[in-house]
Amino acid sequence: MTTEEFRLPRSRAANEQLHAMVPGGAHTYAKGDDQYPENLAPVISHGLGAHVWDVDGNRYIEYGSGLRSVSLGHAHPRVLEAVRRELGRGSNFVRPSIVEVEAAERFLATVPTAEMVKFAKNGSDATTAAVRLARAATGRPRVAVCADHPFFSVDDWFISTTPMSAGIPAATDELTVAFPYGDLAAVEELLVRYRGEVACLILEPATYTEPPPGYLAGLRELADRHGCVLVFDEMITGLRWSEAGAQGLYGVVPDLSTFGKALGNGFAVSALAGRRDLMERGGLRHSGDRVFLLSTTHGAETHSLAAAMAVLTTYAEEGITARLHALGERLAAGVRDAAAGMGVGEHLLVRGRASNLVFATLDEHRQPSQRYRTLFLRLLLTGGVLAPSFVVSSALGEADIDRTVEVVARACAVYRKALDAADPTPWLAGRPVKPVFRRLA
Repeated sequence: MTTEEFRLPRSRAANEQLHAMVPGGAHTYAKGDDQYPENLAPVISHGLGAHVWDVDGNRYIEYGSGLRSVSLGHAHPRVLEAVRRELGRGSNFVRPSIVEVEAAERFLATVPTAEMVKFAKNGSDATTAAVRLARAATGRPRVAVCADHPFFSVDDWFISTTPMSAGIPAATDELTVAFPYGDLAAVEELLVRYRGEVACLILEPATYTEPPPGYLAGLRELADRHGCVLVFDEMITGLRWSEAGAQGLYGVVPDLSTFGKALGNGFAVSALAGRRDLMERGGLRHSGDRVFLLSTTHGAETHSLAAAMAVLTTYAEEGITARLHALGERLAAGVRDAAAGMGVGEHLLVRGRASNLVFATLDEHRQPSQRYRTLFLRLLLTGGVLAPSFVVSSALGEADIDRTVEVVARACAVYRKALDAADPTPWLAGRPVKPVFRRLA
């Protein structure tokens, strides 16, 4: 099927219905149809394993499933079995369920650097709770965030730093300061400049590049010396880097850390974990001022905690993290070979840890380009690959990877033509895809 023949009439109609009822046409900005080529934003009917089907009946090999949350594949039998068992026993009660004991024990056994844990439903609540706890513990107002990491929370303390800061008072923005990843001197300069004001350093411990030698340990030392709380956002690195996250892989213990995404394999569960003396400030067994840490009606729904326990067990017993790395390495090698073979190896780049791959699309001047990203996404979609990233799930088979590489190779042939013409416009068939964070719609 050619790109001209590929049509999504039912998806297009469903997108129009969504926009009429849901601001942005999706409940997550990263899932919006502005992130996809014009009229080529499929609306999903269902998924199984590493494949999804849209409402028009097209099947895709899917990457980045559920914004990295579905790392075992859709409808994973072990997870579904655990969820169904708890659903039949009730999902939410007026007092804690025994499942909360079991889930906390399982989580803390998996992440032994943490001493206490509290579950919630989404990453934003967990990271904001970490910030609130750090401010309460230190009595300081400022939050230092890593400027090179794209997202921490939907709450004002972070969104105020993005181009989508409408509705947030300037005074809030002034309390959040930024530091670059990998530069200890810059962090120290910031802590000296705001001496006695910074409550916490919050960052993803690793991203698309490995942390420089000694960097995480250096942050630990700086946080201790300047009396601030070190927070690792392990929403992405949790389970994908190791079962205990990046802290388990690199051996640096934060004061607080937050987990989510892969933890529930698509079910809504997140976690705030950390030192007992800090976490207990949100509890009942201390003599200080109470911290309203996390209090959610649905944070401990039994089926989501059962899903998390099944995920943790599956990772441990089936070596899932190693499988993710092996699949990612095969995919990265194939894509790089295909790009090089078509003469675009310096324009289509694969980056990141093997378990968390992304791609960059560069123009004829080797600058990041949304237009070339649009061209590439369009050709992937029409080839049956739904890939806003190349983040793998363990449900992928080697045949899926090989098929993806074939589609990438065909896309790279067109990419080369666009580079030679110094203009991808003829292959876009509409407006370019847009960045998630931008001031105007």
